[in-house]
Amino acid sequence: MKLLLSGNEAIARGAWEAACHVAAAYPGTPSTEILENIAFYNEIKAEWAPNEKVAFEAMLGASIGGARALVAMKHVGLNVAADPLMTSAYVGVNGGFVIISADDPGMHSSQNEQDNRRFAKFAKIPLLEPADSQEAYSFVKMAFDLSEKYDTPFIVRSTTRISHAKGIVEVGERKEVPVKEYHKDPQKYTMIPAFARKRHEILEKRLEELRKLSNTIEINQIIEGSPEIGIVTSGIAYQYAREVFPNATFLKLGMPFPFPDELFEKFASLVKKIYVVEELEPFLEEEIKILGYHDVIGKDRIPKIGELNPQIVRKSLKDEDLQSIPVQKAVKRPPAMCPGCPHLGIFFELKKKRVNVMGDIGCYTLAVLPPIESIDTTVDMGFSVSSVHGFNMARGEKSARKSVAVIGDSTFIHSGITGLIDIVYNKGFSTVIILDNHTTAMTGHQPHPATGKTIKGEPTKKLDFVKLAEAIGVEDIHVVDPHDLKATRKALKEALSYPGPSVIITDRPCVLLPDEWKKLQQNPKKVVDPELCQGDRCGNCFRLGCPAIVWKDGKAFIDPLLCVGCDLCIQTCPYDAIHPEDEYEKGI
Repeated sequence: MKLLLSGNEAIARGAWEAACHVAAAYPGTPSTEILENIAFYNEIKAEWAPNEKVAFEAMLGASIGGARALVAMKHVGLNVAADPLMTSAYVGVNGGFVIISADDPGMHSSQNEQDNRRFAKFAKIPLLEPADSQEAYSFVKMAFDLSEKYDTPFIVRSTTRISHAKGIVEVGERKEVPVKEYHKDPQKYTMIPAFARKRHEILEKRLEELRKLSNTIEINQIIEGSPEIGIVTSGIAYQYAREVFPNATFLKLGMPFPFPDELFEKFASLVKKIYVVEELEPFLEEEIKILGYHDVIGKDRIPKIGELNPQIVRKSLKDEDLQSIPVQKAVKRPPAMCPGCPHLGIFFELKKKRVNVMGDIGCYTLAVLPPIESIDTTVDMGFSVSSVHGFNMARGEKSARKSVAVIGDSTFIHSGITGLIDIVYNKGFSTVIILDNHTTAMTGHQPHPATGKTIKGEPTKKLDFVKLAEAIGVEDIHVVDPHDLKATRKALKEALSYPGPSVIITDRPCVLLPDEWKKLQQNPKKVVDPELCQGDRCGNCFRLGCPAIVWKDGKAFIDPLLCVGCDLCIQTCPYDAIHPEDEYEKGI
């Protein structure tokens, strides 16, 4: 049977056919849809975890317990899971254990651009890298089998284009594999130094066996063509290189680590000139140069930054003028928060107070852009809470009256709780604002422990942020509706003046959640009275950052197609120029 699948859908299908028993993840683009699709298969127990480290450890535990387990995350998620990742290579597996790392060249939705092939070599864990949806499907199936055969986790590296592009995939049926028996073996699974030293020796021997495998495995192949040019490549870069050099000889690597040294030597003997085409880091190029081939052409010509495409490869290696190559460009549209977004109100008030705002990872990071321009810093998940404490340590208690951390509900659960504990424990005096919109909005509205629902929509225990803050030791706690600007302003004033740790919880669902959307659609649209609007003499409503508010004939105008009926704009207008549509039509 043939299906049209994205890479993420193909990974999920491959896991199901490989008799994966359990899977876990934390949502993060471009990996999110992997677990969402796995959750459709009833034979697999799937769950969203609070963060990637928890997901990784849970699935490693499942593997030790004998189940075939898969954990998925975006590239920066593997940073969070790096601690168990490094030692998992020592521990090995019982049931097959597959780690999906979805990298994001070009930083379409990420705070950095890293190449997680480096993690495979660093952790000494074998790496598979598919070049299309068909390979994404088959490589996951292969990874489970090889994981059990070689007693090691396997990393399957995807990238944004592989994750989201669709292709024809020839699929099969699920082949049941029973959960393996668990036998106590402390010397294998308990990494005290005495046992870990022995496991390290086993790891190095295994790595040599895997190197031999990489020289013979069918997914590492020489595709013979013209002897004038030889191209070493892997993943999506193979597709670009093949389009530009259709007649070249290729060394296509589906298993780039451990690097197939003997296969490369054979390939090198067939060609006169060698190009290395790969995205981001010179990972393959360095392996080749270690073998003594220093005249290969790679990152001295091909960019290290951003995604590749056929045009860039052609320009880099054929010395063609990129400007002469016709490229269709999409119309630029700057990202913005949604009309009626619950984050708009709090940032409107924060900007008015001119406070320092330590930001975090989420939709609200867009508050760094005009016209809101309220975010000072964003580094990683949980950074806001920890960093505001350090910022105030550096600048003193007076600074704390003008500094806050903002963090989303899902991100707070992921990495913010320990930062808040740090503030309380060390007698800090920082204000932390938890932006609770009842979902993991940025990655497509996945549930989390504070939503009271599992990935399959089943009801479960709901994390209570107020009780959690109280248990940590926070005494000054405010819960406000961020669409009520007066209440929000009052909470900010009280929290910033409190002589100790404060928490503000802005409690309003994301406007795109179905129930909230239906509720808002019952509200009348808002209309600007052009006779009362002062135009650019005021501009107060524009500072909200609501995309439904635009300029028209020198006055504010609310686009009825975008307006969701909230009344944030009414609260910002000092001239009483904005009214509900029904009242305006009646002349009230």
